[in-house]
Amino acid sequence: MALLDAPPAPVPASGVPVDPGYAEMRKVKLGTVRAAFSPEVYERSNAKAFGWLAFDVALYAVLLAGVYVVPGILLKLLLGVLLGVAVALLFVWAHDAAHGALFGFTGTAEVLGSIAMLPSINMYRLWIYGHNKAHHGFTSFTMIDWIWAPKSPEQYQASSRWSRFVYRVERSLPGCAVHYVLRVWWPAMVTFRPPKDVRKRNHFTRSRLVTLAYVVVASVLAFLFAGGIGGVIAAVVVPWVVFTYLLAFAVYLHHTHPSLPFFDQRDEWCASIGQVACSTIVRTPKVFETLTHGILVHTPHHVDTKIPFYRLQRAAADLQPVVGDHMLEYRFTWSDVRQIFKTCQLYDYRAKTWYRFRDEPGRVAAGLEAA
Repeated sequence: MALLDAPPAPVPASGVPVDPGYAEMRKVKLGTVRAAFSPEVYERSNAKAFGWLAFDVALYAVLLAGVYVVPGILLKLLLGVLLGVAVALLFVWAHDAAHGALFGFTGTAEVLGSIAMLPSINMYRLWIYGHNKAHHGFTSFTMIDWIWAPKSPEQYQASSRWSRFVYRVERSLPGCAVHYVLRVWWPAMVTFRPPKDVRKRNHFTRSRLVTLAYVVVASVLAFLFAGGIGGVIAAVVVPWVVFTYLLAFAVYLHHTHPSLPFFDQRDEWCASIGQVACSTIVRTPKVFETLTHGILVHTPHHVDTKIPFYRLQRAAADLQPVVGDHMLEYRFTWSDVRQIFKTCQLYDYRAKTWYRFRDEPGRVAAGLEAA
């Protein structure tokens, strides 16, 4: 028998409050939810961890070699796009290593995770600091977890024209990569300057230098042997752009849906709400789920980050009878994705209501044209 039982939450139209059933999660401790997992979901397999790493590295190496040897810039750029997919797979593997899900918090995880994250030009230690602490510690509590935090109608109206334009771009399907660059990669990794003792304790400088060395070496090699500037663009820049888009898109789907709330008041939020009611499982064909390391089977990962990616499908099955319809699960379709992007543009934190830009309160009073 489920601990929680709620009717399925329909996808509301813009301007309709999100499903209020998330508040029921306050009655359940996160530890109680985690108790639903069978011991099998925590079983680590070095064969699977190393096997998938070998697959990702081989795919990356083959595509990178293609960039180096094929003639013509168009073919190089096409392979660069595919190379970005391989970079994303390596990043997902590194992400699990960073959570201690593959080898625990060991030197093996540190070294291999750092290497696997290099092609994405993300910095392993800085990723751990922001992602593990802020995002997983306070999921969808926007005072700490700023990832994909929506603006309220009041915040949007108070923004400059340029800020509104950028915000519209980053909350669009084609432009969502802008969010990751402007809100995560640049401020939380490239330019992040915490106190000196925090930097030293977390080895931020080392992580930055290793990543910088990779970029320099990869760029020089591509310039010399892959066709000059065009080779650098195809081997380094295009894969980073594609990876950035794929990651931003995936994380958006992880935590944004017309049925899901965000919070700006600590007393409204709790761990069970954040990890269960503010995350999603987006179903895709099983082959795709397997090849992408279960990246869209996200709720069980948030409930307990120690679960390896190759156990997430079993973990999701364990959760279902416990949390019932408080775990949002839907099948991926492009029509649904477009609807989510169109609906989840502005968010009223008091009324727990999503608005489209054209529907947001105060628009008519402000004398703005309909979007």
